[in-house]
Amino acid sequence: MKTEQIIHPFGPLYDENSEILILGSFPSVVSREQSFYYANRTNRFWPILGKLFDEEITDRRQFCLKHHIALWDVIYSCTIEGSSDASIRDVIPNDIEGLIGKTKIRVIFTTGSKSGSLYEKYIHTGLPHYALPSTSAANARMKIDDLLKYYSKITEVLHEKT
Repeated sequence: MKTEQIIHPFGPLYDENSEILILGSFPSVVSREQSFYYANRTNRFWPILGKLFDEEITDRRQFCLKHHIALWDVIYSCTIEGSSDASIRDVIPNDIEGLIGKTKIRVIFTTGSKSGSLYEKYIHTGLPHYALPSTSAANARMKIDDLLKYYSKITEVLHEKT
């Protein structure tokens, strides 16, 4: 697999009513091919959100907007080998603060240790940040029930009164 400098191939998913922002590190090869977040069928992100909201997700974009969830990645551009977070170098971060200014985002979640550490290094919004474990199948030690315990913070935050 070759290592290459890649610019994020698609934009954030959000609208002016988005209240939380979920950030990954950088899209996987499958997500880059499909131009959407967490597109690999082995990734557990969408099944977990479906369980959290007790809802079958048929349209991922509409689901996020309905629940005031924005999706993006910490990285605008990087050198990466395939989908390997461990290979990421030469990071240029996305303009997260610019996105926040167009929304009602009040809490940020990162998915996986790489996105969490990159967020802490490059992004300084002053908003609360919760680092969640990766939903990737590569994070096999985390079972669905374990992930649900961590990810339940999303619904907790969304149900808080502002």
